[in-house]
Amino acid sequence: MTAPQHFRLEVVERIARVSLDRPERKNPLTFESYAELRDWFRGLVYSDEIDVVVFGSNGGNFCSGGDVHDIIGPLIDKDMKGLLAFTRMTGDLVKAMLACGKPIIAAVDGICVGAGAIVAMASDLRLGTPEAKTAFLFTRVGLAGCDMGACAMLPRIIGQGRAAELLYTGRVMTADEAAAWGFFNRLVPAADLDAEAMTLARRIAKGPTFAHMMTKTQLNLEWSMGLEQAIEAEAQAQAICMQTRDFARAYHAFVAKEKPVFEGD
Repeated sequence: MTAPQHFRLEVVERIARVSLDRPERKNPLTFESYAELRDWFRGLVYSDEIDVVVFGSNGGNFCSGGDVHDIIGPLIDKDMKGLLAFTRMTGDLVKAMLACGKPIIAAVDGICVGAGAIVAMASDLRLGTPEAKTAFLFTRVGLAGCDMGACAMLPRIIGQGRAAELLYTGRVMTADEAAAWGFFNRLVPAADLDAEAMTLARRIAKGPTFAHMMTKTQLNLEWSMGLEQAIEAEAQAQAICMQTRDFARAYHAFVAKEKPVFEGD
């Protein structure tokens, strides 16, 4: 995978550390970074070099959403075809994150608003700091709260009523609220955020990564399934996982009273 030009990327111990790179502006998204992140996550599904993604903060902030000058201003002059091309592109970033086959951990500090809140929402796990301020503020710029899958995904994470309040008002969800409502898996001090995210990422990366891909796939597919369909889909997914060498490794390690060492095959 080629080095990105519009966001930061470092791969350590099969963990991709991603963050936006405009800390002086609280890390807004631009047309270019949207597209490059979309393409990177699309390509991730084919990567054998990365097992987990940590989407982190930079300079004390996660993401301030779409850049007012670089995105919102130019959108005023676009026609419907151009506007729809843009909104589909932003939605494609979320689709790519969901379909990338790798667990994504969002490590959220400071400002996490607009499209930044969506990126955190679309991640599999979220760690936050007490200073994290999350807002789906689309109504503040005259838009609907239904952006990039928010009306589908946010209620499933924090509940319908809470999601509706945030999407209608655009108000900030405090870190304490986000933790109590299940948006953040837990809060950690800002000084420990990166280390905690990497510790969690390493724990996941040491697991059966093929099976993790199956888990992520089923978590997404089963949104639209009935219970009987979901049980059958999971039976098929688990039968596939039972053919992996990692399943056999786990058994032999158990018999030998050892800790299994998974290799993702």
